[in-house]
Amino acid sequence: MEVQALQMTPVTMRAPSHLGETIEKPEEKSFGTYLKDALSEVNQLQLASDEQNALLAAGEVSDISQVIVAGQKAEIALQLTLQLRNRAMSAYQEIMRMQV
Repeated sequence: MEVQALQMTPVTMRAPSHLGETIEKPEEKSFGTYLKDALSEVNQLQLASDEQNALLAAGEVSDISQVIVAGQKAEIALQLTLQLRNRAMSAYQEIMRMQV
């Protein structure tokens, strides 16, 4: 009787370990990188909205709903960005008012 070897695939750890034995570490981004990426995305939405408006003015758009959706996406992203800025400024001002 012939015994065949087990055909097992190696097991890799995917969950983070509290002992530090995880081999692969995900790329860590700084807060500045996240902020820059978010602002870049908002800018891209604004540019796409402007482009759609220009195409609408030129009469090259057959479906006006695309223009409206692009405009609403840009507006919502800008409103969210402004609200985040306002909250950050409010928190900063409150911290500066604290007595040490």
